[in-house]
Amino acid sequence: MPRYYFDLHDELGTAIDEEGLELSSMRAVQGEAAKSVGDMARDAIISAPATGVRRRMAIEVRDASGPVMQVTCSVAIETFDARPQSHHH
Repeated sequence: MPRYYFDLHDELGTAIDEEGLELSSMRAVQGEAAKSVGDMARDAIISAPATGVRRRMAIEVRDASGPVMQVTCSVAIETFDARPQSHHH
């Protein structure tokens, strides 16, 4: 079974996957890339300040021969003016 490596890229830098995963199909590769980029997006949103954040991240997948797939995701956070809080329930 071929081994695929999932390198993470964003504005903060690159994390090279040294270990990789053995996967049986390109569909499995795509699923793993989607999971990885989803995790990156979630972490970016959780750790970001409340507004004005725009980040682009990518998972570049490669095998022993070179690149096979790239999955990208963009995240933007925009906070709107706070509405007055009502203390009545």
